[in-house]
Amino acid sequence: MKLGIIGTGKIVADLMETYDLLPIEKTYILSTPRSVEKAQKIADEHHFAGVYTSYEDLLQSDIDTVYIALPNHLHYDYALQAINAHKHVICEKPFVVNSLQFDTLVQAAKEAHVFLLEAMTIHAMPAYQALKKDLSSLGSIKIVSLNYSQYSSRYDAFKEGTILPAFDVHKAGGALYDLNVYNINFMIGLFGAPQKVNYLANIAHGIDTSGILTMDYGSFKAVLIGAKDCAAPLMNTIQSDDGSILIDTPVSRMTHYNIKNQLKDYDEQHHAMYYEFKEFIRIIHENDEKKAEELLSYTEMEADILTQARQSAGIVFDQD
Repeated sequence: MKLGIIGTGKIVADLMETYDLLPIEKTYILSTPRSVEKAQKIADEHHFAGVYTSYEDLLQSDIDTVYIALPNHLHYDYALQAINAHKHVICEKPFVVNSLQFDTLVQAAKEAHVFLLEAMTIHAMPAYQALKKDLSSLGSIKIVSLNYSQYSSRYDAFKEGTILPAFDVHKAGGALYDLNVYNINFMIGLFGAPQKVNYLANIAHGIDTSGILTMDYGSFKAVLIGAKDCAAPLMNTIQSDDGSILIDTPVSRMTHYNIKNQLKDYDEQHHAMYYEFKEFIRIIHENDEKKAEELLSYTEMEADILTQARQSAGIVFDQD
């Protein structure tokens, strides 16, 4: 892989924790002019091939893949430009703001013969893959309850009127897109798309600071909580008529779980992003269209659920 990293924010810093373990041949990083010193420091520490401040110039370089790590509202435009330049796209969650954007990117990617891959850690985590197999040992699923509540360091500023991207309705922020999206992927990876969703949100300045997403699967129901304006102990459960599964970490970072009072631990001491990028590199190198299509189907379900949920709560983004 010859990679172009787009952005210099926290998630890029997370990737750098495991970057040196990944078989990446060459890497460039793109930053704004004001962040170029930060980008250069990252590039120096990890022996990148160079730093760009022009996206157009980066796309004309010898990279084959871009990793988009920008605020949500920028994902679509940057992904489309990369596709048009015949580059594979790895994009942070949520890949797109709505279902229409998803459909447009998929069509463009098919015509350009490139992969679209969402950087959603959970689908590559060893513990999650083991849990998928263990589900068959439970009885009939009745209730799933997931809670990812984390008081945001930006919420105090939000209350005082300073609106940063994570809480900006014009930048596709909010608790649903920032936190509950992980819970959504946990569900669709295990059970597929629900029959119906509804989102009960606490809304301020047009954006959801917290909310409860209900998912109706017919034979069982799920409640997904995501909050950035309050905190709670992490508690995620799958309940059946023959035992339960307990996960006491964010599902996107799960390394263990308890099933029927038996602990199963799959912590290999790697950063969560190691597993997803290792898989992305394999998919691209081996041209594994089947696996790419499976992962893209999760992204499609995610986009549909996010769009329906926002509509049910009356949350409108500029891109709608």
